[in-house]
Amino acid sequence: MPVVDPRLRGKPVPKVSVETMERDCVARAKTVKGSDLAFLDQRLPGYQREIINIVGSGVTENMAESTLAPKIKLPAHGFAVVYIRAPKGGAAALHRHATEEVFISVKGQWGVFWLEGDTERQIILDCGDAVNVPIGVFRGFRNVGDEPDSLLIALVGGPDPGKVDWHPTVVEEARKTGLSVDDDGNLIIAEPISKNA
Repeated sequence: MPVVDPRLRGKPVPKVSVETMERDCVARAKTVKGSDLAFLDQRLPGYQREIINIVGSGVTENMAESTLAPKIKLPAHGFAVVYIRAPKGGAAALHRHATEEVFISVKGQWGVFWLEGDTERQIILDCGDAVNVPIGVFRGFRNVGDEPDSLLIALVGGPDPGKVDWHPTVVEEARKTGLSVDDDGNLIIAEPISKNA
């Protein structure tokens, strides 16, 4: 007798039409829109990017932003898929997670950088390349290619992806732009601090 996963045993096989699959289970990269204010670092120079939650919400800090709702409505069980679009030079500042994070280059070249002690290291991902950054390592990524709207996929794992743990230098600089996070990791949006203050 064939082995059947106990979670499926006795359950009927769902019938899913093309229309239902397209409506409820598909996100088209050419048409999905996200937000340019999902994270603490996104007002800092050089850290502009569009965040598009495809499956699940991952570690998004600005849950009040309706454009950050997952594009595929089916629930995520133990993972999240996020698209990141960025202009040339667009990046994410140094941060870390208590779960795994995998980056896959879909369009353009991406630099994935991290701290080894106090030394910044970097590898370059070409289209189709992937990297699994170890848990707890401060990391970031940047569009280092010539594509004006490169696309990177981030996969965040675990049943509880937790929140972003930003490098202390990022937190300090972000406060000057009016962005901070509360004790639960939710983005607080205020006006930038005046340079004359």
